[in-house]
Amino acid sequence: MNRFRRLRVSPQMRRMVRETKLSKSDLIYPLFVEEGQNIKTPVQSLPGIYRYSIDRLDDILQQISKSGISGLIIFGIPAHKDDKASCAYDDNGVTQNAIKYIKKNYPELIVIADVCLCEYTSHGHCGIVSNNKILNDETLPLLAKMALSLAKAGADIVAPSDMMDGRVKAIRKILDENGYIDIPIMSYSAKFSSEYYSPFREAAESTPKFGDRKTYQIDCANSREAMREILDDIDEGADMIIIKPALAYLDILKSAREICNLPIAAYNVSGEYSMVKSAAKTGIIDEKRIVMENLLCIKRAGADIIITYHALDAAKWLNDEEKQ
Repeated sequence: MNRFRRLRVSPQMRRMVRETKLSKSDLIYPLFVEEGQNIKTPVQSLPGIYRYSIDRLDDILQQISKSGISGLIIFGIPAHKDDKASCAYDDNGVTQNAIKYIKKNYPELIVIADVCLCEYTSHGHCGIVSNNKILNDETLPLLAKMALSLAKAGADIVAPSDMMDGRVKAIRKILDENGYIDIPIMSYSAKFSSEYYSPFREAAESTPKFGDRKTYQIDCANSREAMREILDDIDEGADMIIIKPALAYLDILKSAREICNLPIAAYNVSGEYSMVKSAAKTGIIDEKRIVMENLLCIKRAGADIIITYHALDAAKWLNDEEKQ
């Protein structure tokens, strides 16, 4: 009979034959930056996660820099919100100024700039609204202006998460026309309408004031539609794609890997993080073991990059493993 256990007899043997390996460079940390001064506000639904003002960013940026992970994805929370999301494409906006600060003081970190209007609109939706309808084509120029403003501030990558049709093409066009031909677009190509985002909406102050986002985010029942979205974004010029959420959508990630040879990022989202934290707090699970298993399985399903609130803890645990 076959003796599969021969290759499982010791930690050294298991490490040597491991098919999928997780590294610190695979990880990206989500960062929330709030307009104001001397702010380090805990996000109640995301234990261990904070919103920072720019003058307090060193608290977290030093940790990110020392951790060995690749970098961060940034979300801004402005003091002023309006129906046109004017602070989203303000060259002196909170996100733009934070990017300038990070690239000046921590140039080794990759900064991915989320491109979406929801944190900047008074109604909390990802696009322009008229008569309670989210308008697609009218939103595209604002998303393009936002992406250009973030690129000018120094972002290494722009990541449209709005799910408006045609936004990758609009962003690629404005970046190229303004000389930013080397800025990659990491598109949230398969972003599902999900309850797993609830803690993020508290952190980013982006809960819609009416309705929901089901008219522009993908129905969680649809996998073929997600593949069409991915192929369309690639055709429009996306350099990388994102699958979001991750754990409940590993089938989507696996299918995406089969049709796409671009780098794929998976977003291990806020609800997934919070559930782990809650269960670990009660002692139901071992946090380290479940986090590392989750991240490894996301990688196994096909992700090259993992955006996760666990990034700093996972980096520490990977360092510990290297010392063994």
